[in-house]
Amino acid sequence: MQSFRTELENPVVEQEIIELEKKIKAFQAGQITDEKFRSLRLARGVYGQRQPGVQMVRIKLPFGKVTFKQLLRIADISDEYASKNLHLTTRQDIQIHYVSLDKTPELWAKLAQDDITLREACGNTVRNVTASATAGIDPEEPFDVSPYAHATFSYFLRNPVCAEMGRKFKMSFSSSERDTAFSYIHDLGFIPKVRITDGQPQRGFKVLLGGGLGSQPFLAYPVHDFLPEDELIPYIESTLRVFDRHGERNNRNKARFKYLIGKLGIEEVQRLIAAEAIANKVKTYPVDTNAVVLPEPPQSAVVAEEPINNINYEIWRATNVFKQKQAAYFGVYVKVLTGDISTAKARVLVSGLKGHVADDIRITQNQGLLLKFVREESLPHIFNLLTELDLASPGFESTSDVTTCPGTDTCNLGISNSTEMARVLERYIQEFHTDFIYEQNLKIKISGCMNSCGQHGLAHIGFHGSSVKANGKVLPAAQVMLGGGTIGDGEGRVAERVIKVPTKRVLQVVDLILTDYKAYKTEQEDFHAYYDRQTKDYFYRLLKPLSDLTTLTEDEYIDWGHQETFATAIGVGECAGVVIDLVATLLFEVEEKIEWAKKALEKEQYADAIYHAYSAFVWTAKALLLDKGINASTQQGVITEFDNHYTADGTFSFPTSFSERVLQINKYSPSPEFAKAYLIQATAFYYEGAERRDSLKV
Repeated sequence: MQSFRTELENPVVEQEIIELEKKIKAFQAGQITDEKFRSLRLARGVYGQRQPGVQMVRIKLPFGKVTFKQLLRIADISDEYASKNLHLTTRQDIQIHYVSLDKTPELWAKLAQDDITLREACGNTVRNVTASATAGIDPEEPFDVSPYAHATFSYFLRNPVCAEMGRKFKMSFSSSERDTAFSYIHDLGFIPKVRITDGQPQRGFKVLLGGGLGSQPFLAYPVHDFLPEDELIPYIESTLRVFDRHGERNNRNKARFKYLIGKLGIEEVQRLIAAEAIANKVKTYPVDTNAVVLPEPPQSAVVAEEPINNINYEIWRATNVFKQKQAAYFGVYVKVLTGDISTAKARVLVSGLKGHVADDIRITQNQGLLLKFVREESLPHIFNLLTELDLASPGFESTSDVTTCPGTDTCNLGISNSTEMARVLERYIQEFHTDFIYEQNLKIKISGCMNSCGQHGLAHIGFHGSSVKANGKVLPAAQVMLGGGTIGDGEGRVAERVIKVPTKRVLQVVDLILTDYKAYKTEQEDFHAYYDRQTKDYFYRLLKPLSDLTTLTEDEYIDWGHQETFATAIGVGECAGVVIDLVATLLFEVEEKIEWAKKALEKEQYADAIYHAYSAFVWTAKALLLDKGINASTQQGVITEFDNHYTADGTFSFPTSFSERVLQINKYSPSPEFAKAYLIQATAFYYEGAERRDSLKV
């Protein structure tokens, strides 16, 4: 009996939560290995922190949409189980920290009451599907991409095709050619398009494939100029099938989709994607555009207010407010410093916004908030409310709006304190480079390590945490990255590594660059053009004096926000998931997969049943290969090596080969007849493998 009572209408979610508690108890009793349990909890949004004994919980909010009720629910959860803080992420999630592992099932159950999930927020899964925060109200959008992002989230949540991939997979939907959801650095990025067919407008998407940031950024390939809307979901499914079968699984540093393209070539990957189409659950998928509807605008009468500071109000209005495509309504951006907002502030914010904005808040990619359907007469009230909460800082999406990850505050991989660096930089720019609060084509982004959770790889000015040695000591440093950013319509630039400086000198770095840019740029020259004209070497020479380690002060051995001398303390990162291939658990997992396949067959979910059976084939073969000391790094490799080591010598026999049998999966449509036959074959193979296992051990 579970230790808490669930009151959920969705039996699938209820069972998942109960199962999580069972797994936690089994892990604590030593019945599940640490590696296996880590994979399980990551797929449920539970992530180890830098601090021992506590967890970060990532709350998955598709395309960043959150209602008043949901935001208050999350605030209640953070008060009861976490640190009374909400951290807004660049993937439009909310993270809470310092959560006890024992409490995560109870926490999840309470979130689920308001249709909030943790499922697949971390781990080797499809991560949160992001979209431009302005979707639905963007004056430049061909159509609202929100229903398409929602359909993508819904279709692939708990989908066996992407439940246990070699690494994470990220997708985004931009609202227009401005590409504010950064399609060019995603595994799959989509930009809406409309074309005229037989005199009628037809919706579709430009498709970008194989981008990614991390320590080695790759720009995505444009693979479709126009993919019709009803082919969107099938195309994504085919791509995920290819990634699951051919993607690297041993070396996680080379396991993202971008490396698969590097290994096979973009043409071969596209051929494999096309070949998977027959196996998809659906051949076309009409998206229900009513699944996400525009919220009702506020109707209540507005009591007139005067701004508490007219000068600040005008600046705020010029930089944080824009006209929606819906006449007479405005969108209002809220800058949230380092993405952190206390639960107390969140409650006051929601209370003050009711009656003035629509019940549809969007988390933005730069860790802020977007409020929708604001009437002109409500703007002074909202400004006064935000001022009271210290959230009325102007310059949204400007140079003074610095994006950052949590860094050493909570992350295992953090090298330096990126959050305090961001706070210092924002204050400095607002005080000494005030004109840059209007500059939206020069952005600063910071990550605590090279993995780019703070998006430094696509910044005009980026920093990532590092370290250098001087005088026998280690001191915190920042790698300076320049020249990245969005161009538009799927094109972008990766920032170049220019120089490394002590982290306490980043203010001087920014000061030199901004001063130089203002002094020497031509009238119409944006930072990209200026950087290209001056070249990387120019900026290296400009910043070279700041890298001089012979002039260090004692303060420079101490990181931002700290009082003690710097020391690197990097743990084992979990943001990219883990590779789980323990022989002792593989065959047990096959039994689970066969049971899942049977249940899917009973529910007439034939494609799911087939994929679970496919996984049973591969997992059984993997276990038998490991018994011979053979560790293939991809599922396709497992299939090939099994033929080489077990079929070739007659240990196992098939009408043609193991490969032919298993890869029937992409030769037939998912019919009930094929699903039943394929499951029978997978089950028979598992039983034969399990019976022979002891005699086959080396």
